[in-house]
Amino acid sequence: MKLERLLAIVVLLINRGRVQAKDLADMFEVSIRTIYRDIDTLGQAGIPVVTYQGASGGIGLAEGYRLDRNVLTDKDLASIVTALRSVSTSHANAARELLVEKLSSIVPESKNDDFQANTNRFIVDYSTWTHPEALKIKLELIEQGMDQLRPVTFTYCSAEGIHTHRTADPHTIVLKKHSWYLYAFCHERNQFRMFKLVRMQDVTLANEHFERKVINPQNRPWQQEWSRPDNQARITLKFHARVRHIAEEWFGIENVMPDGTGYYISQVAFPEDGWLYGFILGFGADVEVLEPQHIRDEICRIAEQIVQNYIPPTQT
Repeated sequence: MKLERLLAIVVLLINRGRVQAKDLADMFEVSIRTIYRDIDTLGQAGIPVVTYQGASGGIGLAEGYRLDRNVLTDKDLASIVTALRSVSTSHANAARELLVEKLSSIVPESKNDDFQANTNRFIVDYSTWTHPEALKIKLELIEQGMDQLRPVTFTYCSAEGIHTHRTADPHTIVLKKHSWYLYAFCHERNQFRMFKLVRMQDVTLANEHFERKVINPQNRPWQQEWSRPDNQARITLKFHARVRHIAEEWFGIENVMPDGTGYYISQVAFPEDGWLYGFILGFGADVEVLEPQHIRDEICRIAEQIVQNYIPPTQT
């Protein structure tokens, strides 16, 4: 465990530049004294660790230091291959498949059986039951735009059914809850926006080029935008016992509480839009919106419209 911690510390220092000893101690669940002992061990091993003093100080590495590629263990390679194969379940890519072959070839033949077993221990299958060709074409065009720094143009249909023409600089493709999204800088809105791929039509590449803006995907800016307090509606839902397990899958067991009458209550927060109404209606008669009143009224209005669709025309 100590050897793994030492290697992890070196990787963190390379990637982050400078880290506080307390942050390292919290991350690895050891004492600050243990971290400083680890730093001494790294220094004795010839790794140029530097300690910076002052308010902006911390622990870092001498500028320009890099790890040798041979530092990757067979287990590390197996983890990388597993991740690559998982991504490929929903979006096949020849270059990615070739990379898997390259990584697999690095493993000595004597360890190949163990390596294959490690890569099959954990499988994440993102694929849907069907594989629409249109989605594949969109993904390929967007990736091409990213590689060549070319904007994409498309017609976008909002959740309210409004069609607009957009030009956007593609930065990140996001797979979230079985749906693909494009995180891109929208020329028309002059800010980053999330676009759901299934709502993008007539996707093409523009002839001009753009300069990629600095974003930090680790901060998941699309998640921050979605979960903004002013973008959320707090809703109280009442579920029938027969759909309790579905509510628990969505909101977590701890957020689905019995009300003492055989029903279950959940208090959740979602952006209020057409998706939310469809989500609630998807539970059919097994859910009731208790509050807020305006969402309760909107669900009732939509349900009445659904009923009207099934009333046969008056016979004359």
